[in-house]
Parts: sequence; structure tokens; C-alpha cells
Amino acid sequence: MRKSSIQHTLALLVATFMFALTAVANGKFVLVIDPGHGGKDAGAIGKVAKEKTINLNVALAFGRMVESGCPGVKVVYTRKSDKFVTLQERAAIANRNHADLFISIHTNAVARGRNVVGTETYTLGIARADENLEVAKRENSVITYEDDYQERYEGFDPNSPESYIIFEFMQDRFMEQSVELARLIQSQYSAHAGRQNKGVKQAGFLVLRETSMPSVLTELGFISSPAEERFLNSKQGQEKLARSLYNGFVKYYKQQSKGGSPVVRQPAPVAETVQPEQPEASAPVQPVELAKPAKQASVKPVFKVQILVSDRKLSAKDARLKGLKNVAYYRDGKQYKYTCGSSSSFQEMQQLRKQLSKRFKGCFVVAFEGDRRVDLDEARRRAK
Repeated sequence: MRKSSIQHTLALLVATFMFALTAVANGKFVLVIDPGHGGKDAGAIGKVAKEKTINLNVALAFGRMVESGCPGVKVVYTRKSDKFVTLQERAAIANRNHADLFISIHTNAVARGRNVVGTETYTLGIARADENLEVAKRENSVITYEDDYQERYEGFDPNSPESYIIFEFMQDRFMEQSVELARLIQSQYSAHAGRQNKGVKQAGFLVLRETSMPSVLTELGFISSPAEERFLNSKQGQEKLARSLYNGFVKYYKQQSKGGSPVVRQPAPVAETVQPEQPEASAPVQPVELAKPAKQASVKPVFKVQILVSDRKLSAKDARLKGLKNVAYYRDGKQYKYTCGSSSSFQEMQQLRKQLSKRFKGCFVVAFEGDRRVDLDEARRRAK
């Protein structure tokens, strides 16, 4: 672990040196905006919305504001569509573009049954609080979507507290700037968007570890809170959050621009570019070949645990399904959504969800009546 840490530090020093050589010749301030998750990685999932969509909408709106309001800034995105990008590649995009600043945009979540709201922004460091470590674990778990992640990330295990010891020994050369940017963003979330300020925090995020410039990871709110999910998924909410990021960035940009005030003007309106996610339409359930659940004879609600989403139909021998019983899938557009278990008891599936959550982060209970997926709360009322 110490050897790989030293190698990583040397690599970052080389990247910083190259950055310094090119910064003088580069007239524009380079901002890299990183919408978290994407593609096969949906991130946290609410009752209606998906984290990957919220992140992308806010990121694009924020970027358009900077592009129209700050002519001296070049905006680079790690993704501009619903596609999967590895954490390593996200950081590499920032390093290749000799970025002056890296902002990674995410949406938070906690276990069902807890109602937590508010925004928080992270800089790189050791997680002193358990809740900070849990956020880092959830965001870093995206690497498990990569086939060779253990080799690529030098044996890093996103679910092992021991793996985070490496962050204790890392010196963040840009800590002062990163903390200041995080403070400005958090202040604007409260002042402009009226969000609860949960503060500036530190945790071991791989995507921040790999960057060689001031960087932050910001959590827009909790998709697991019904009220906050409605705000996060609305056009008004997404524009307010984007404007908060823009206001915080502009304050930081002015602070960092030595030798004169940069040109900053009123950005063009971007509300029409923000597309909130719509509630999922009901889709017929189709059993996977390896385990065919019995067909329901009545329209009484049946509960299952949704464990994963795939862009293609999985093989019965797929490693992700190994050891599972009563697995089925249903089609939602071009996606295959896989479930595990089946019971008329919501509590029983909640217990199964807790067991499965160790293996499938973000899994959740869904409900069906016959072959139609239905609203979970309504199904629970009908089941009673």
C-alpha cells in the first residue's frame, strides 16, 4: 500500500509539473465538470428519479451558464450524455486538459426509513466521521462495474475501511483552494436555492485522488427523501442548484484571477435545457430462464427486490446472479431490470433487501400487480 502510494504521489508531481509548463501558454481558465455515474451505473435511485439523470441535467445547466457568463473560461465535460465513464478516465480527462478546477456533481442517499436532507461538498481527505466514509464507499463502488478494477486501482476495495488508510498519508497540494471552493458552493446552495447546509467535509474519493488540480465532489441533496427528490427532479430545482454552483464558481474564479478582474456577465437562461425524469411506466414482467417464478393467480400486490439494471439480457450463468434464488427480470424500454425474491409481504422483502444490500448497493423493493409494476406505497396500502 505504501509503495503504490509513493508511486501515485510521484505521478501526480509529474502531472503538476507538466500542468505548470502549459498553464502560462494557456490563456483560458479550464473548468472540468463531472456529472457522476451514467450509463449502466444509475447511481442512487429514488421513487421516480435516478441520480445519473439529475447529475447530468444540473451539470449541463451549470456548464451552459459558465459558457455564456464567463468568456474567459473553457468548459470541459467528462460526459454530456447517458454513458458510463470510469473514475480513472474522469480524472484523466481533467489532467489531459490541464484543468484549473474539477467539480464532480452527485446526488446523495441514505437507507430507506431515514429522512435526511441537505447539501454537502467534499474535498479529498480521510473520513473522520462514519457517515462521510459511507458516502465515499457508495460513490467509489462504481469501480465494481469495471472488469479489471482490482488491478486498475491497485487492489483498492471500496467497501473495506482499510483501503481508505492511504488517504491519511496523502498531501493534497490544493487543499486550501478546494476547501474555499467547497465553502463558496455550500454558501450559495443556502443563499440561492434555500437548501439546508450540511457543511464542507472530507472523505477518500478515488476520482479526487487522481486529479492534479483543486477539486471538489458536491452532493446536491438526498434522493432518498421524497420532498427533496421532488425538488431535485424538478426544472426549477435543477436550475436553482446549477445557479448556486455557478455563483460559487464565479466567486472562486474572481478570487483566483490575479492581476485583474475577469469578465463575468449575466448568463443566458438555461431552464429549458433541463429535463427532469418522468415516472417509470409499468412494464410486463418476464421471468429469466434460470428461475421461473410461479405466475400470480390474483391481482394481489407482490413485492420483489430490484437488484440491478442491464442494457442487455444476462446469461443464466452470469456471475452477478450466482447463488440467487427466484430471480426474474422485466423490460423497461431497452433496459432489463432484474429482481430477486417474491412475496405478498412487504416486510419480508425489506428483510431480503437488507441482506442483498451488502452485495447490491442501492437495491430497493418494487411492487407488481399481475404483470404490471405499480406504485410501491399504493401496493403496500392494498396489501394491508
